[in-house]
Amino acid sequence: MSLPRKSLLAFASFASTVAALIALPFLATPAAAAAPTGKYVALGDSFTSGPLIPTQVDLNCVRSDRNYPHLVRTALGSSAFTDVSCGGATTGDILNPGEGQLGITVPAQIAAVTGDTALVTVGIGGNDIGFSGIIEDCVSASYGKPFGSPCKDKYTANGTDQLLARITATASKIATVLQAVHQAAPNARVVVVGYPVIVPDSGYGCFPAVPIAFGDVPYLRSTEKSLNSMLRTTAAANGASYVDTYTPTIGHDVCKSGGTRWVEGLIPTVAAAPFHPNLSGEQAMAAAVKAAL
Repeated sequence: MSLPRKSLLAFASFASTVAALIALPFLATPAAAAAPTGKYVALGDSFTSGPLIPTQVDLNCVRSDRNYPHLVRTALGSSAFTDVSCGGATTGDILNPGEGQLGITVPAQIAAVTGDTALVTVGIGGNDIGFSGIIEDCVSASYGKPFGSPCKDKYTANGTDQLLARITATASKIATVLQAVHQAAPNARVVVVGYPVIVPDSGYGCFPAVPIAFGDVPYLRSTEKSLNSMLRTTAAANGASYVDTYTPTIGHDVCKSGGTRWVEGLIPTVAAAPFHPNLSGEQAMAAAVKAAL
């Protein structure tokens, strides 16, 4: 039995519309951006440089050739690569000459970023809020009040969270760094790399194995999360993407044992600086950056 011509035309029109609608999502979805394989420049502090991780290629900046930038460079096959990350660096050291661990002058990290740069990773901010001093204060205070929160009590005295205030004040410094990177390399993809987990993501730590008072562990955890949150927000507001290295490192904190631990405690058991990523930690950070790219 044959259909009337009018019905055939209506069916053809309906079929054409359905086909167009089915194809539309595929036509409208852009292809994923390819990872940049041109010149790659890594900026950052000791969480980027990888202090004491073999092999150290720059003792003044305690920089390892197996830190996450080197691992990312290998994975991308970058046409050129410069890692100027340096232990102890602040945002000021990215923009101005500074001094390394041996007292030798270090050029401003931004000088390595040139117009032909295709990728820049930035791992900075921890030293701007006083990371080393915070750890020293919390460790030394914990022995007298292991079940209390002496570090939190110090930094929140008079009702003001001094560390949160430092994080807030650092946001504008991060923004200035990112703007300088864009100016130096207008076509580069700029990536802000956050900090991995240090203290456990839940609970009260593992005193005395890691000498941080039980009540201070939640406070330090919250502080690091606030720092990472600021980095994420500031990156988004300044034309950069953000790589979360905290979430993929949960369960590999200072309180874990042996090969499960990706960040060392006060007394490292493998070659790494205290309260810094070991090789496994740098590999995990590299994996997070590669996944984002």
